[in-house]
Amino acid sequence: MARAENKETASPTARLVADVARKLRVRKGWTQEQLGNEIGFSAAAVSAMETCAQPASDEMLVHLERVLGDGLEIFEQARVYMRMEKYPPQFKNYAGLEQKAVVVRLYATHVIHGLFQTEAYARALIGGGYPPLPEQRVEELVEARMARKALFDREPVATIELVLEESALNRPIGSADLAREQLLRLADHAKRRNVTLQVLPMDCGLNGECAGAYGELNLIETPEHDHLAYLEIQDESLLIKDPAKVSTYAQRYARIRAQALTPRESLGLIEQLAGEQR
Repeated sequence: MARAENKETASPTARLVADVARKLRVRKGWTQEQLGNEIGFSAAAVSAMETCAQPASDEMLVHLERVLGDGLEIFEQARVYMRMEKYPPQFKNYAGLEQKAVVVRLYATHVIHGLFQTEAYARALIGGGYPPLPEQRVEELVEARMARKALFDREPVATIELVLEESALNRPIGSADLAREQLLRLADHAKRRNVTLQVLPMDCGLNGECAGAYGELNLIETPEHDHLAYLEIQDESLLIKDPAKVSTYAQRYARIRAQALTPRESLGLIEQLAGEQR
């Protein structure tokens, strides 16, 4: 939603996009309405973008690149920076590493991991958090979270592994219909060749050992083959680069994965739960 106060709080990237887009539009001799027709937005939306009352969305930037970019990828690069600016402060250092990683290994406990969330699930989860966030901020965070999904189809392909606690599958967020949609999306992801999805069953600790007891864990391997660990809890985060510590986390993750159901068993459970939501 366009607001006058947004003009005062707009990020540096949003201001740069607004200035460059306006100058390129004027160079072409187009009105705001003409540019809007070219990119599929209203003249009011173009005006809001140029005044920073409503910074350009990711979709608008894609079309601005197509119509005004002239092959320079100005707006394409702006997508990266604007996306980074929308992430919570504690997540920004990790977000860029995640998108460039060659391997991502994830362990999620209470809710579906953000990389695998549907838009509706993410909106219900973010919008229902505490303290409550303004509607615009909720939409910014949802948009930024959805943009992370580019990792699934990126070239070169990334290897993505997720171990998800069974309790997260049984915790509906938003509504039963929304929960079923989320489970079906998980099943779709599990069938991708570059994705391995496993469920850690509720009874995995019956033998006296539960490797996942320490909580959520993200491990990544960079294009340079550096190995990093990322931890986040209660809006605080820690990016770990020390090889010895990362090795310990990697061994723990391997143990968590070993205690989980097989990928085929996990897919069967997810599809069964999705059927029960009908």
